[in-house]
Amino acid sequence: MTIAISVLVALIALQHVLFLLVEMFLWNKPFGRKMFGLQEQFANDTKALAANQGLYNGFLAAGLFWSLVAGSPMATSLSVFFLGCVAVAGVFGGLTANIRIIWVQALPALVTLLLIWFRP
Repeated sequence: MTIAISVLVALIALQHVLFLLVEMFLWNKPFGRKMFGLQEQFANDTKALAANQGLYNGFLAAGLFWSLVAGSPMATSLSVFFLGCVAVAGVFGGLTANIRIIWVQALPALVTLLLIWFRP
């Protein structure tokens, strides 16, 4: 992978670490409620669901980090797989929960996938 693609993969992985932290530990705290625009009662009622969602975001981050340390050609295959998972999750979340998820989660993954597929 090129340095630029590796940087993008790392940034997307870090983004998912942030999602993990907020969804698992800060969901019903002021920072988490502000980040996701949640009312306090809703955040308290959905805390367990958010923690589960955060765990899945952690798995995505782990896979993306794995792709950065794996040797070729496995690195590219791992990146494509986990970026594809991020993109699908982002599109689904955007269509079912909040359209912003497409722009924040799916678009960076799709752009990075395009760079991988069309790199020289």
